[in-house]
Amino acid sequence: MNHDAIRVLIVEDEPQIRRVVRLAVEEEGGVGIETGDLGQGLAAAAAQRPQLVILDLGLPDGNGVELIRNLRGWSDIPVLILSARAQEHDKIEALDAGADDYLCKPFGVGELRARVRALLRRQGRAAGGGQPLVECGSFTVDLPRRLILRHGEAVHLTPREYRLLLAFLAQPGKVLTQRSLLREVWGAAAVESGHYLRVYVARLRQKLEDDPTQPRHFLTETGVGYRFQP
Repeated sequence: MNHDAIRVLIVEDEPQIRRVVRLAVEEEGGVGIETGDLGQGLAAAAAQRPQLVILDLGLPDGNGVELIRNLRGWSDIPVLILSARAQEHDKIEALDAGADDYLCKPFGVGELRARVRALLRRQGRAAGGGQPLVECGSFTVDLPRRLILRHGEAVHLTPREYRLLLAFLAQPGKVLTQRSLLREVWGAAAVESGHYLRVYVARLRQKLEDDPTQPRHFLTETGVGYRFQP
């Protein structure tokens, strides 16, 4: 095994689909770690510390959403859902639990590989891109330590809030559309769910702005999206 290769955890109970996904991961230069149920997936996530999880929802011993919620208690590993469940409420439940993207079965291998590449790029930017220390008027972000200070006091952000903050930090001064932010933080399946974004931007303002009602950093661009002003 190439120990420098990207590790991708595949949690899927159908062996044929597991094999297809593993081969797709290998084509992208990664190493696929195959598991067949919820319990094995949780154990492998803790032991192997993968850079990406590809997860089925309908597992023999439970709902894959349980794995997402467990994972989000200690990790920001990107999660790509690969499921035959195509109903909107299933997608919303998985995304709200912390999934990053959602691909319905049957799927094309080319699209799967493209989504894997996109999530790994996003993870790479979050883990090491940009300046190690970002200073704004009212708060400071220490990226290597994942530490946010506001007037010297530590601020707790949820994993989703933190990913949204990183999306803003990556493009200071640029107008970001609602669709681009939703795709970046929630995944392609959520690009029409603007209410997610409004709620989380309000949370960032509440936690990081001196006056959330008159924000200086997280600015609304009416009819378009938002702009982060350091």
